[in-house]
Amino acid sequence: MGYSNAITGQYEIYQAEQEESNLSKSSMDKDAFLTLLLAQLTNQDPLNPMEDTEMTSQLAEYSSLEQLTNLNESMDTLVAQTSKDDMFTAVSFIGKTVKAEGYAVTKAEDSISTLHYSLGEAVSDLTVNIYSPDGDIVRTEILGTKQPGTYEYKWDGKNEKGVDQADGTYSIGILAYDTTGRPVIVQTEVSGEVKGVITEDGVQYLRLDDGRYINFGYITEVVAPDATGTTNTTTTTD
Repeated sequence: MGYSNAITGQYEIYQAEQEESNLSKSSMDKDAFLTLLLAQLTNQDPLNPMEDTEMTSQLAEYSSLEQLTNLNESMDTLVAQTSKDDMFTAVSFIGKTVKAEGYAVTKAEDSISTLHYSLGEAVSDLTVNIYSPDGDIVRTEILGTKQPGTYEYKWDGKNEKGVDQADGTYSIGILAYDTTGRPVIVQTEVSGEVKGVITEDGVQYLRLDDGRYINFGYITEVVAPDATGTTNTTTTTD
């Protein structure tokens, strides 16, 4: 039997065994590689044997490939476990009031959620824009001068003409400038009671009581009622 025929024969036998045991694979595994390597060593031409360097190179290549495959499998397992741990942690927030980075408010009849914003320095010009779910500006309010600190903004649910707007989730953009006309960064936050948790693309989102969703990783504060009816506050920092 020639060298090439021997190799082909060994591989055909391996394929048949895999099909019979319902273990057919889309890529060569360790057993298949070792079977072919043994066939090479057994049926090599005595006048032109496989050089040590060639065999060593093949073994090194397979070893590197196997290590990378094992590493990928380990990383997939770690990511899956981390996602589960995050889910369990997020679920523990159900029933608690949280504050998180965000800029959306929800209007449901006469109930409108509150937006919190922080200023790290004094500003001479602060403007609030309300955007509809379609992205159109429905209201602009000029709040003027503000000192450094944390504030609440409560939209009345009306547009520029004083007409009540439809229920839904609206976005709020805040622009601020200092006395020299330089833009000032405004940090906005939303708050609400957590009613549920969902996972999307491995990311946990908390569903608030008014229907808004916030990224679990953006939470900055958690408030839970204690046995006396007061609240305990936990603030998280980056």
